[in-house]
Amino acid sequence: MKNQGLAITILDLVSMRPGEAVSSAVGRSVDLARHAEEWGYRRYWLAEHHSIAGLACSATSVLIGHIAAATRSIRVGSGGVMLPNHAPVVVAEQFGTLESLYPGRIDLGLGRAPGGDMLTMRALRRDLGQTGDDFPSLLAELRAYLGPERPGQAVKAIPGQGTNVPITLLGSSTFSARLAAELGLAFAFAAHFAPDLLYAASELYRSNFTLSAVLSEPHLLVAVPLIVARTDAEAQRLFTTPQQRFLNLIRNRPVELLPAVESMDGIWQSWEREIVQSKLSAAIVGSEDTVREGLEELIVRTGANEVIAVTDTYEHADRLDSYERLARVANSIEADVRTVARMRP
Repeated sequence: MKNQGLAITILDLVSMRPGEAVSSAVGRSVDLARHAEEWGYRRYWLAEHHSIAGLACSATSVLIGHIAAATRSIRVGSGGVMLPNHAPVVVAEQFGTLESLYPGRIDLGLGRAPGGDMLTMRALRRDLGQTGDDFPSLLAELRAYLGPERPGQAVKAIPGQGTNVPITLLGSSTFSARLAAELGLAFAFAAHFAPDLLYAASELYRSNFTLSAVLSEPHLLVAVPLIVARTDAEAQRLFTTPQQRFLNLIRNRPVELLPAVESMDGIWQSWEREIVQSKLSAAIVGSEDTVREGLEELIVRTGANEVIAVTDTYEHADRLDSYERLARVANSIEADVRTVARMRP
């Protein structure tokens, strides 16, 4: 089934339950990807995080290959590879290999954060003084390895050279929004954990976009937490699972999936509630009608071409149900809503 409405993508962190085997969590991801393909999702992306108990998404390119092998047509990619963690030639070789194995189905989303704490940065051999300012030069090097071979080029990515794997820049600030606009690349804003600059970055990207050989117009993706259920009340109950995850993150505890609860009262303190609610303020949670309204507002306010859904529930059946409902909602969003959004100055 091809979605004729709003384009939607899944971002998967391969979340684990307490005591769960990695193979079990990855198995749920494979099952979800197969369903997403049937429901008309455009892409299935996997994140890169390191040394975070509860997330099994550190070997991003390996997971991409596994998901691509288990599906037939859905695009599979990174949301994203943290480029400063890796030599650009290695990223080009990995994604050039993936593109060679699954032609026309691989996306390369790139970020500049470490995907872990300071000690993890050291283990990844990153200079602890890095600010991400070298990201543009790393990106230029990577694009050269994925592009056509140049006369006299000494180092080549094999496979990789000439594959032109589509690149999307990811960010939670205006830095990558500006860079993506200057280079004429797609841009994805990470409002699922850092929503504060969503509207500023969206406006900056769209208003400064320069057409390129890659894109003739801006392509903006916005990632938000999304849970759809039969009723608003049920969706809010399921939403306590990602709330508990963020709570444990600020408490420096494992961020494994925990069962939903009827209320977070008594679980968090007031200052913790304020932080968690701030981090999740872009969330769209509710029944199908509620989520439709939320998505339409998001599209009009940002001009988003595509929405990236981050849905974490304890029960796999609830996650499947949410994504199936979301596919129906996205398919019903009228073309005129999307057109008005794209006509924003």
